[in-house]
Amino acid sequence: MDSFSATQSAQQNISLRPATTAMLIVDMVHDFCDPAGAMCLPGAERLYPIQNDLIQSARRSGMMIGWVVDAHRPGVRRDREFLKRAPHCLEGTSGVNVVPELDKQNDDFVFLKRRFSAFFGTDLDLTLRDNLIDTLIVFGVVTNICVRSTVHDAFFNGYQVVVPSDACAATGPREQESSLYDIATHFGVVAESRDVLDHLAGRGPLKIWEPEE
Repeated sequence: MDSFSATQSAQQNISLRPATTAMLIVDMVHDFCDPAGAMCLPGAERLYPIQNDLIQSARRSGMMIGWVVDAHRPGVRRDREFLKRAPHCLEGTSGVNVVPELDKQNDDFVFLKRRFSAFFGTDLDLTLRDNLIDTLIVFGVVTNICVRSTVHDAFFNGYQVVVPSDACAATGPREQESSLYDIATHFGVVAESRDVLDHLAGRGPLKIWEPEE
């Protein structure tokens, strides 16, 4: 995050109201987070305590919580993701299960996807609108693929988006910084998790990151 300075912009002053905000946790599943998974991201476990703090804060506030799960149908003749990436997250395998270290509850929403974006070919947008949601807090893995794709589509569909930078991980430092820069300048706002937590606890406006001039 060296290329960002912690300055607040009046034009991006987002208020995270629990009644109209949803938290989306992207792809924190065995195949991406477990060392034995099909496409494990090394170091994903460092995200767990940060993410749990955000999830539990959202839960206390009554905010909608949704888990985005990559889940591919076995037997499909041509899964386009598998043209670019190794097979992963097949339905019916443990690879699609959210890692047990995270605070997932039975009454949380779950959205299954077969493409990088949580919006593509799913009922996410319809469900958010039925719950009167206009703002999203999005984090998970990986920043430069599924998180970024979901943030793009959220913006295209008219949602305000907040990405807690330290609750996400990319395939490398370059990809993390580049993706967060692009999100902050074009698709939403980027903040540190501690600032999101402070805002949700009523300790002032959301402090966001902006690219340095």
